[in-house]
Amino acid sequence: MLILQNKVVRLEPLALEHVEALLGLALATPRAFGLTSVPPTLLGMTAYVEAAVAARQQGLAVPFATLDVVTGAVLGSTRFGNLEYWAWGQGNAHKKTDGTPDAAEIGWTWLAPAAQRTAINTNAKLLMLEYAFEVWQIRRMTLKTDARNEQSKNAILRIGASFEGVLRSHMPAADDGVRDTAIFSMLESEWAGVKAHLQQLTRT
Repeated sequence: MLILQNKVVRLEPLALEHVEALLGLALATPRAFGLTSVPPTLLGMTAYVEAAVAARQQGLAVPFATLDVVTGAVLGSTRFGNLEYWAWGQGNAHKKTDGTPDAAEIGWTWLAPAAQRTAINTNAKLLMLEYAFEVWQIRRMTLKTDARNEQSKNAILRIGASFEGVLRSHMPAADDGVRDTAIFSMLESEWAGVKAHLQQLTRT
């Protein structure tokens, strides 16, 4: 299974062995995840991880646990999801033959408050985007967040994504309401510039 790692962060396949550490993060600072779905119970966190593992087994997602390389501590979770395999016409030069997706989404991302606004998230996004654009050779990456979540929106813009708009009354919200969803994207043609920007961020 896929592992992505550099000198700062390790993204390893999410598994039931991570439940205890993830639940500890959720219980330590529950108010930090008001607009993000982070289960605060053992039953809920176990179901959350089991659903992510099932999605991986079905080829629908690639979920990770996010770890600090230096300490080995689990800091949160993220994943590739909504993998898209486009129906190109027979003989179309753009049609893939290697089974990799044409587009994907990075999301389901949450980090312990101490790891937020640090090099952890930037390095994790660089690893994931590098893999998606350079190994999978996707054409589009989507990122979404609750339209009320200013911190998340600013973090997405900071890594170089473009704001596309808001889907109104799009889905259930983490706080039990109905969520408007802010949509962001990166395109294959933009990747070289985004990569240079992220590499600069990770050096500062």
